[in-house]
Amino acid sequence: MSKIGKKPIMIPENISVKIDGSVLEISSKDGKKVAKINILPNIEVKVEENQLIFKALNDDQQTRANWGTIRALAQNAVSGIKEDFKKVLEFNGVGFRANVEGKTLVLNIGFSHPVKFEIPNGITITVEKSNINISGMDKYLVGQVATKIRALKKPNPYRGTGIKYKEEVIRRKAGKKATSGAAAA
Repeated sequence: MSKIGKKPIMIPENISVKIDGSVLEISSKDGKKVAKINILPNIEVKVEENQLIFKALNDDQQTRANWGTIRALAQNAVSGIKEDFKKVLEFNGVGFRANVEGKTLVLNIGFSHPVKFEIPNGITITVEKSNINISGMDKYLVGQVATKIRALKKPNPYRGTGIKYKEEVIRRKAGKKATSGAAAA
């Protein structure tokens, strides 16, 4: 039995749910935010009153795994439509700058050229001082974009420069110690 799959999802009043064959469509009432989830095999999805209920049709190991997965994906879609998911990146370094130009994030992060990162659809990026705020309704896409931006200039534990998550702790390392010439002889 899946502990996660058994739990029903409460559907808020401002969200509508529609099941169309093997596709679960969750959208806001105004239709601006829409999430489509493919229903995995051997999983039954029902809307009863204001709840979304998931049921496994057999007891295979893969079906039980899919049961919890589809429920978690639907919960993330409902949460994302209700309120956007957010990630905050922090960049540190001499001369490091970032700004958004249209659908492109332009980063000056210590290379000889500015790095341009195309912002995917459904993602909003804003820059405040030394923070890059990433938000969107798709939890997976927000995390993926944050990871790709962080990978452009990973944090350096010796200098303390680079791009890191706001809550991430980078342990600083001591560099080589300088010795005097007399001690070497």
